[in-house]
Parts: sequence; C-alpha cells; structure tokens
Amino acid sequence: MDTEAPEAQPTPGAGAEADAEADAEGDAAAARSAKRYPVAPGHRVNVRSGPGTNYRLVKVLPLGASVPINCQKPGERISGPYGTTNLWDNIANGQFVSDAYVRTGSDGYVTIRCS
Repeated sequence: MDTEAPEAQPTPGAGAEADAEADAEGDAAAARSAKRYPVAPGHRVNVRSGPGTNYRLVKVLPLGASVPINCQKPGERISGPYGTTNLWDNIANGQFVSDAYVRTGSDGYVTIRCS
C-alpha cells in the first residue's frame, strides 16, 4: 500500500520568530556594511580626536581610503578639495575628519549630528 507522508504543517508562531531572526540578521549585516564615503583622491587625511586641527592627531588615513560617517558636528573651518566647511565627520569613537576631504555629495549634513 502506497502512502504519502503528510505535509508538514507550520507551527503556530514559528513564522514570527523566523521573521524576527531574519530582521536581526539583516540589522547586523546593515551595520557591517554601513555606507562609506571616499576620501579625496591623492590625499592622506589626518584623523583628529575632535573637530579641529588643535585636537590630537589620532592617525593618518591612507591614499584611497573610504570612511563611514557615524555623525557630524561643527568645528574648525577647513578648506579642502570639496570646499570650505566647518563640518567634521565622526568616523569612529574619538576620530574626526574634516568634511572638506570627504566626498559626501552634499555641502551639509548627511547623517545625524553628534551629541
């Protein structure tokens, strides 16, 4: 006698849990692949501990670098390849670069203001 296996029935509530797991994985992937902005070609840009050249030099970005922008804040006015601005981009905890050296496609804020 030929018998077919019964079709699997969805467990009530399992879809919501699977969706929540997928959302959490998507959020983690989005955080890992946050938008990055290119630094001006041909420039090794100084990274400062705050929004101005009077702040401690943290490191120098290599040629061809691209950076995430976590938040932005006003600071010292700087002239660079992308104009003159007082906007500084926070690229990591305690690390800022002048927006005059980052190609954001905007003369203003492209993300939230740093607190």
